[in-house]
Amino acid sequence: MTSTTSDQTHSVLWRQDGDIAVVTLNRPHALNSLDPDMHQVLREALDAIEAKPEIRALVLTGAGRGFCAGADLSSFDFTPGDDMVERADPGPVIERLFNPTTRRLIALRMPTVCAVNGVAAGAGASLVMACDMALATASASFIQAFSKIGLIPDAGSSWLLPHRVGLARALGLAMTGQKLSAQDAKDMGMIWDVVDGEPEACLAQAEQLAHQLAQMPTRALVQTRHLIRQAAERDLDSQLDAERDAQSAMGKTHDYIEGVQAFLEKRPPQFKGE
Repeated sequence: MTSTTSDQTHSVLWRQDGDIAVVTLNRPHALNSLDPDMHQVLREALDAIEAKPEIRALVLTGAGRGFCAGADLSSFDFTPGDDMVERADPGPVIERLFNPTTRRLIALRMPTVCAVNGVAAGAGASLVMACDMALATASASFIQAFSKIGLIPDAGSSWLLPHRVGLARALGLAMTGQKLSAQDAKDMGMIWDVVDGEPEACLAQAEQLAHQLAQMPTRALVQTRHLIRQAAERDLDSQLDAERDAQSAMGKTHDYIEGVQAFLEKRPPQFKGE
């Protein structure tokens, strides 16, 4: 497949490679830490990608030696003055920038794969967990860095982390700020797999996985995401009802009919994501 660059800015790059898009956080001098501009450009990239019906999976990665070091603290206003506490309040920043980014990523109409090429700290780890699946190079690491600066896990980490690793581990990681290796992150269930070799190998494997997912029934994969993420909020009876309703909706899709017919005819299915 040929690769086409669709957009380039100083903070985010994205390109289309056939049926997938590859989005790269591109502030390597700052370990891809998130400043206000980067949030806006990233969401605009996701909007542009979602508007292309031929794109059916997405890979998110980082440029340079880190994936994402979380918030760019230099963008907060700590200039001395009587109103410094008000100006430095992270709450409005979370509401205006971080929460919309997490929500946009989780709500994408296609499966998402994260290729973690280096450190993922703070909100960077949140971005990893907001993706459906994550692969990490063996040298990558994960840090819940919030407690080190007197804050709490944000950008979804207080919800995503216990769902991935369990309550005891989530509390331990969030409170201590302990660095987690890629292998330990896999063993705990934070990520899907570890890829040996250079970060390029991790990205290549993530792209291969994304191409595989892009050939599958896209709507069913996304509905699976919704059901599994929401399962902990429901009792079994409610989840059974949700499964019934989702299954009924999937039963009206092209890919369901195609999948069953292909199975009965003993041939590979040709899913369209419809």
